Formats: sequence, C-alpha cells, structure tokens
Amino acid sequence: MDHARRIGLLRRRLTKTGLSGLLVTHLPDVRYLSGFTGSSAALAITRRSARLFTDGRYKTQAAAEVADAHVDIVTGPPAVAAVQWLAAQPQMESAGFDPTHTTVAELSRLRKELPSKLRRSFLTELAAPLIEPLRLIKDEDELKLMAEAALIGCELFEHILHHIRPGIPEVEIAAELEHQARLKGAEGMSFETIVASGERSALPHGKASLTLLPRKGFVTLDFGIIREGYCSDMTRTVCLGTPRAEERNAYEAVLLAQGNAVAAVAPGVSCGEVDEAARSILRKAGMADAFTHSTGHGVGIEIHESPRVGAEQKTRLQPGMVVTIEPGVYWPGKFGIRIEDMVAVTKTGGQIMTPAPKALIEL
Repeated sequence: MDHARRIGLLRRRLTKTGLSGLLVTHLPDVRYLSGFTGSSAALAITRRSARLFTDGRYKTQAAAEVADAHVDIVTGPPAVAAVQWLAAQPQMESAGFDPTHTTVAELSRLRKELPSKLRRSFLTELAAPLIEPLRLIKDEDELKLMAEAALIGCELFEHILHHIRPGIPEVEIAAELEHQARLKGAEGMSFETIVASGERSALPHGKASLTLLPRKGFVTLDFGIIREGYCSDMTRTVCLGTPRAEERNAYEAVLLAQGNAVAAVAPGVSCGEVDEAARSILRKAGMADAFTHSTGHGVGIEIHESPRVGAEQKTRLQPGMVVTIEPGVYWPGKFGIRIEDMVAVTKTGGQIMTPAPKALIEL
C-alpha cells in the first residue's frame, strides 16, 4: 500500500482548506493513511510531516507497520498527545477535525488539554470530510485485496451448500461458514453472519439464531470476510424443498432487479439511477412495498462506506468505487429474499466481484 501517496493527496486537500494541520482519530482512516492496525491511535498531519501516536502495547507492531509517519509511544490518550503536538508546531494556527467521528464530549476533553489561549480557536470543525473522498476510489492494491476477499466468500458459499439441510440450527450454519473462513485466511468476518430461514428470512438483518432450518422454505445467507483489512459482502438466498409458485415468482423478480441494477453500474451514473434500476423492476412486479431498504452501499476498509446506493442519491459513480447491489423483498410472517453482489466500477461499466451462482438453488 502506498501510504505516502495517500498522505500526499490528503495534504493537497488540507492546503485548500486553509488549515495548517489535521487530527485523525477514526481508526479505519488511521489505517488507510498509515497502515497501522492497532486499536488505539491518532494521527497528526501537517503540511510537512505525519506523526502517529499510540501506546506501549503497540510499540513493536507500529514499528513494523508504519513506514511513512513518525511513531510516538505515549502513556496518555493518543488523541490528546496528537493535539498537543500539533499545537506546539511552529506557524500552526489551526488544526481540523472530522465532526462525524468526534463526539462533543471528546472535543471538550481535547480542548481542555490545550493552552488556554488556544482552547477556543485551535481545533476547527471540517466543513466537509477530507479522507472519505480519497477512500471512495480504491487503488489497484485495494481492489486486489477486495477481489481476493470476495472470491473467498464465493468459496464459502459453495462449501456451505453441502451443510444446509432441515433441522440444523441457523447458528451451526454460521459457525461452519466462519470456521472455514478462518481456515481460508480471513482475519475475521466483515459483520455478524446472517442466516435467516423460513419466516425469519423476512428479516433483512436476521442474524443467525437457534431456529432450526425448516423442511421447506428460503434460507438467506449474508456474510463477508476481512482480508488484510478489506471487507467482502455477499448474499445468496437458497430454497429447501420445492418453492411454491409465489416464492419462485418473487425470487425471479429479485434476480431480475438485481441484474438490472448491476447492468446500470457505470462511470457517471448516479447512485439514485442504479437504485431505480432495481426498484423499477420490483415496482412492475407489484413488489415495491416489500423492498424496504436501499439497493446498496460502498464497501472497503469498513463494511459500510460511501456512497449510498439509494433513491435520489446524487453521487455519481467513478472508476475505482466498489458498491454492493442487494435488492430484496420481505413479507413478515411469510418469507423474504435478497441477492447481493459486490461490484467494482470500471472505466466502461461494472465488474461483479462475487461470481457465485444466483439462479435459484433448491436443496
């Protein structure tokens, strides 16, 4: 990962704001800019230098992971040390912070640690995020890791198909999937694995429970793995037994909606247009009211990143973005269906990163 390049791009954005420095406390942003993967850190950026602050637990780890920023080991809160260091730099008039990742209480604590003359004016709320626009566009290294993570997810899906049968608890399916993920090199799961069967398939976020898989009905599997810090995300819905006509029709409608939205992914297309590509199909099928969430979201170091692929979202897709396309329909007390792929935006369209089968699988 070219962290020096990322810091350089951030500095250009920082200069345009008129600020002299930047405090970074959101750990995914810290990792993106420095490579540091610990759970306690803050990064101070000026127009000429970058300094990572962490505690003694991470002395060896930080030395190994961080090449493009000086590392300071501190005994107190890293964010306090970072702010105090920024304030001590020559010609440092103000430092920005991202209000989306800094609570009012935390800001108050940081200001109390500054000299009294700086408490009111030194820390300045950013008018717009500086790091998020950089993270939106994945570079070749990021895309490679995400592709690897996505393909491991596809292998896990193929594996778990042999374990799905009536009478098995949902949690057993999730445990087997997560066990295999570790064996295949995953750092962990991107989020708590969703296994929702029978009537529970109508829960969009039905985390695996002790419910036994039914003799007949849908099973929704929504999961992802982390590969060297980068997430994957995919959903497949399979059927135990032979589906009824209404279930098959609903599945085919979701499959068509999902394919239509994937086909709409291209540079310059707005996220709202991609959402409408899925929603319009389900509207024609009379299922619009059953589609209760947005069509997708960005994914990267975090499982949910910008952009949001939802109704009337104005963000236009650019090459290097990675989004999920995951329309679904849900009828409480009956059943639900969702199909999800990760899609990388290319110069000419969209490339599916999770090419596992999507035609209805009957087990």
